[in-house]
Amino acid sequence: MNDQQGKAPLDKETSRIFKVGDLAVYPAHGVGRIDAIESRVINGESHDFYILKVLENEMVIMIPTANVNSVGLRDVISERDVPRIYDIMRSHKDIPVDNQTWNRRYREYMDKIKTGSLFDVAEVFRDLFMLKLNKDLSFGERKLYDTAQALLVSELSTASNQDDVTILTELEALFETA
Repeated sequence: MNDQQGKAPLDKETSRIFKVGDLAVYPAHGVGRIDAIESRVINGESHDFYILKVLENEMVIMIPTANVNSVGLRDVISERDVPRIYDIMRSHKDIPVDNQTWNRRYREYMDKIKTGSLFDVAEVFRDLFMLKLNKDLSFGERKLYDTAQALLVSELSTASNQDDVTILTELEALFETA
């Protein structure tokens, strides 16, 4: 495993090759299973696609195999990287004085979620969890909080082979000493 585990690959030359049955993470949608690899003819050219079914909601996404890196499709983090996620949660740096508008925060958090990095998603979840302790979240922030929580719980439960309820309980317990 490399240091980029949990992040979208940076090297465009080497693409991860997935097989049918592999678990993969699609940014902002979460963990899915490669159900098939299909060829389709588009504009007279044949292209191969991964057919990914997102585990949480069974959404089906077609990803051109040639675009794996550019869309950020990646492996689920390894079990040994799970403690790093918990460390991010534990680092509840005090939320600075709220001098940003909710929509600026929303854009910053959405950008982090779109990176596909579970480490970035963990920061979003942590920051919004801490923020909601001090004030009501806007509708958009609440949706981002729910999205970050779902992405985090799904991937952590897959990586550590535990159920979602156990993971959510563990995450919430990290903030009890806040």
